[in-house]
Amino acid sequence: MTAYRGSARLITNKTFLEASAGILATECYHDGVIRSELWRRGLTVPSIYTRVTQISNARDDLDGSGENDQDIGDATTANLVPTNLGGLVLGRNAAQVLNVVYQNKGAVSSGGFSPAGLNGTIKTSQPNS
Repeated sequence: MTAYRGSARLITNKTFLEASAGILATECYHDGVIRSELWRRGLTVPSIYTRVTQISNARDDLDGSGENDQDIGDATTANLVPTNLGGLVLGRNAAQVLNVVYQNKGAVSSGGFSPAGLNGTIKTSQPNS
């Protein structure tokens, strides 16, 4: 979701923008269902909540400064739709997405979830602070 949100401003072709918006909406629905179920199960299986929080913290650390990732809440308050203060889905730029994909904070072009790297024009992550 954060990759689609972050790249929306770069899409100039209306057909591609509409398709991207549709994919983003679908992913938001999927994410809401998954977060709802993880939160529900986390109330009875504390290790699920712990793991979800660790994954969220790891992504947030990899993508640089700023709060671009939010966990699922706690036993009293669910965070099922992670948004900024204006109610918009959080976004990451290409470098931030690649840092998460490669699981690395430096300028690399492979690793993590994509050990052989990616194809295309934008495929190298950037160091973050």
